[in-house]
Amino acid sequence: MKLYNSVGPNPQVVRTFLAERGIEVDMAEIDLMGGENRKEAYLKINPAGQLPALILQDGTLITEITAICEYLDETAEGERLIGSTPEERAQTRRWVRWCDLQVIEPMTRAFRYSEGLPLFKDRMPCFPDAAPGLKESVQHSLQWLDEQMAGKTWIAGERFTLADIMLFSFLAFGEQIGQPLDRKLKNVSAWYDRMSERESVKA
Repeated sequence: MKLYNSVGPNPQVVRTFLAERGIEVDMAEIDLMGGENRKEAYLKINPAGQLPALILQDGTLITEITAICEYLDETAEGERLIGSTPEERAQTRRWVRWCDLQVIEPMTRAFRYSEGLPLFKDRMPCFPDAAPGLKESVQHSLQWLDEQMAGKTWIAGERFTLADIMLFSFLAFGEQIGQPLDRKLKNVSAWYDRMSERESVKA
């Protein structure tokens, strides 16, 4: 297998997942900031031009961080971070979906439409007027999550999962792009600090 890697929170999710699961894969670095992912050589690998991308031994392409992590979880030995039972997998996917729709998607769009506009304006449609509302939506969702996290160690309960990796990777990204975590959210802040101590997040 080969993982096409770059800067940014999406590749960080997969690298953290690999570290947590103890999985080693070959990596190829793609210059995202320089636009290498939009050039012909990389588009032949991944026509969507996105990162990361996982190429299997037989040449099969897997994209999208959730799909990549689920494939790795199902094919590697060891304790699974998606879940070992239908109930565990359902809970993990429930929270992954929530994090993706309620925090990750609006946060990344807000960045592309505001602080990241110089980088993205020539790469995709951008709507600067939408950025303030998207940022407000993220904060509203995190306030709701803070209530749900009362008495819980991890997002899905007492079991560490992909949901924790995904949300942390993007909240850490938010700290760098003008969307910091509101430390008044005590439960989410305590969870964030627990995540910060895990060796895998340095991958």
